[in-house]
Amino acid sequence: MAHPVPPARRPELPPVHGALICVAAPCLVISPEHGQLTGRGIDGIYRSGRRLLSRCVLRVGGRDPVAVQGRSLGSDRAAFTATVRTGAEAGPDPDIGVERVRHADGTERITLRSYTSRPVRLPVEVSLGTDLAELAAVAAGRAGPELPAGVHAAGLRWSSGEAQAVTAAEPPPDDVLASAGLLRWQLELGPGESRTIELRTRQERTARAPAGRVANPLAAARAEGDDARVEAWFRTSIEDLGALLMRDRGDPADAFVAAGVPWRLGLAPAESLWAARMALPLGTGLAGATLRTLARTQTGGRGPEAGKIPGQLRAAGPQLPPGCTGIEATLAFPAVLAEARLWGMPEEEVARLLPAAERCLDWLRSALGQDGFLADPDRGPRRCETQAHAHRAALLGADLLCGCGRPGAEEWREWAAALRRRFQDGFWVDGPDGGRPAAALHPDGRPLPRLTGAAAHLLDTGLLGGARLAPGLLDRTRTEQLARLLRAPAMDSGWGLRGMAAREPGHNPFGHRSGAVRPYESAVAVVGLARAGFEKEAAGLLRGLLDAAESFGYRLPEMYAAEQRTAGSAPLPHPAACRPAAVAAAAGVHALTALAGIRPDAPAGTVALVPLTGAPLGALRLSDLRVAGKPFAVRISRLGLGMVEEAADALQLGG
Repeated sequence: MAHPVPPARRPELPPVHGALICVAAPCLVISPEHGQLTGRGIDGIYRSGRRLLSRCVLRVGGRDPVAVQGRSLGSDRAAFTATVRTGAEAGPDPDIGVERVRHADGTERITLRSYTSRPVRLPVEVSLGTDLAELAAVAAGRAGPELPAGVHAAGLRWSSGEAQAVTAAEPPPDDVLASAGLLRWQLELGPGESRTIELRTRQERTARAPAGRVANPLAAARAEGDDARVEAWFRTSIEDLGALLMRDRGDPADAFVAAGVPWRLGLAPAESLWAARMALPLGTGLAGATLRTLARTQTGGRGPEAGKIPGQLRAAGPQLPPGCTGIEATLAFPAVLAEARLWGMPEEEVARLLPAAERCLDWLRSALGQDGFLADPDRGPRRCETQAHAHRAALLGADLLCGCGRPGAEEWREWAAALRRRFQDGFWVDGPDGGRPAAALHPDGRPLPRLTGAAAHLLDTGLLGGARLAPGLLDRTRTEQLARLLRAPAMDSGWGLRGMAAREPGHNPFGHRSGAVRPYESAVAVVGLARAGFEKEAAGLLRGLLDAAESFGYRLPEMYAAEQRTAGSAPLPHPAACRPAAVAAAAGVHALTALAGIRPDAPAGTVALVPLTGAPLGALRLSDLRVAGKPFAVRISRLGLGMVEEAADALQLGG
C-alpha cells in the first residue's frame, strides 16, 4: 500500500539571537559570543551574500583562549575579550590578555598583551578555512566542505569557479601551512608589552579593496534629555540605518536601506520605503533615492499590472494567506513622496518622481474590487491595513497633485471619502465591549474578527500641507475604541504592541504576525495615537518600546516575543529575527521625533510643533534634524512645551 508523501518542509532558519552581527552593507560578519569562527553553523565573514571565511580559530601558546566577553562596538564592529594562562607565572591568574576587534568589512585586529613579570616567547597560530558558500545555502545546511587553501603572499587564498577569497596578515606570518590552513607567528613580549596582528579578508587578491559603500544621506542627528536612554536609542537607530545602506544597481548614485541581516540584505520594496519615510526627519535624501530606485522597477505598459511596483509575497501568520509587498509599496509611493515634499524635498526632484506616483494612483483606481475594497493579493482577502494604505495614498496623493499643480486632486478626495464610508460599514465588528475593526474580509465578504497589530495602521493617516493631518478611516468614537483596545493588556505586552491579541485563536507570542512584537507597528501606533489625541496611550506604548530597546542594547530586532511583562522580566528574542532590521531601526527615529510633533510644510515655508503633553520622557532636545534641507533643532520642556532652536532662515513657526 502506497503511503502519501508528506509535503516538503521549508528549511528552518538557524538561530541568530545569540550572535554578534556586524554589518556595513554589503559586508556582513556573524560571530558567536566567544569570537572563534569554528566553521560550523552560519558564522562567518560575508560579502554580497557569499561567505568569504567560515573558520578563524586563534590559539595562543598552544591553548584556546578562555572567552571572557563579546560585545558590540557599533553597527559595523564587535570586540571579543579572552585570556590565556601560559604557566609562566605561578598561581591561577591569566597572564596574557587577548582582544579581538572584528569589523564588518572583513578586517580583524588581534592584540595580545603580556601581564607577566618577565619576557615571554609566545607561539600564536590562526586556523583559517572557507567553503565560499552562498548565505542561502549555509542557512539551509547545504554549504558543502571546506575548500583547499593556497599560499598567498601574506596569508591564504581560496577559489571556486568565479568566487575567490584572500586572507592577508600584517605582520606577515613566520610560517604558512596551506594544507592545514594555518598561519603561525613567534612573538616576543616583554612585561606589559602588546603586539597586534591584523587579518584582512577580501574577495580580491589585492591587500585592500574598496568597500563599495555609498554616501550616507542621513543627517547625523542627536537626541539628549532627562532620560539618558533616549540618546543611545536614537544614535543606535541612525547608525543601524546607515549600516544597512546599499547601492542601487540601476543607478549606483542612489541608495536604499536593506531590509535586515542576516536573512534579507537587499531591497524589500515596502520595508525599504517605510524606513525611508520614518527617517524623513533626518533628511529627504534617503526617501528620494529609494523612490527613484523603486520607480525604475515600476511595471510599464497597459493592463492590470501597469503602474504597480513589483514585490514578493510575505507571510501573514496562520490566519491569513501571504500579503503582497508590491501592493504595499505601490500604495506607499505617492504617500512617501507627498510627505517628503513637505519635509523639504526639492521641487525639481518631486517633479521627476511625480509621474511614477501618478501611475501608482492609476493602478489603485483600476485595482479596486467590485465590493469597493482592495484585495491583497489579487483575489485574496481585503486586509484592514491595505484599506488604510489605499486611503492614505488617495488623500496624500491628492495633496501632492494639488501642490504640484496637477489635475485630479478633488477626485481622489471624493474617492477616499467613499472608501471611508464603505470601510465603516463593512469592516467594523460590533460587540458588547464596543466592537473592533476586522483584521480582514474574506473574498466572500465574511469578516475575520481578529484583533491584530495591523490595526495600528488605521491610526496612521499621514501629513498634509499646512500642518494638517489626513482624516482616518474610523470616526472619532471608533478611533477612541481602537485606542482602548491597543492599550489593553491583550494587545500591549508592556514591551510593545503584540502582533495579535493574546486571547485570539492561534496567538503565538513568538509568532511572526500572529503575536510577536514588531517595533515598527508599535512606533506606528505611538505616532498614530499621539496625532489622534490619545497621548496617554501613546506615552505608555512609547515607554514600553524604550524599555525593550534598552534590553536589546538599543538595537531592536525586527520582532521579539510578546510574553506579558512582569516585575524583573525582560523581552525574549526571536531566534530567527533580523537584527538590525530597517523598519525596527527607523522605528526609534519615528517614535522619538513624535515627542516633538514636528509638522513641516517646506513649500509654504512653515513648520508647526505639536509635542506630546506631559513630556512622558522628560525634557528632550533633538538637534541636527533636517527641515527644508537645513539643520533643525527643537527643545521640549518638562512641561511639554516646544521651542524651535535652529531652523532655515525662511522657515516660520505656524500651524
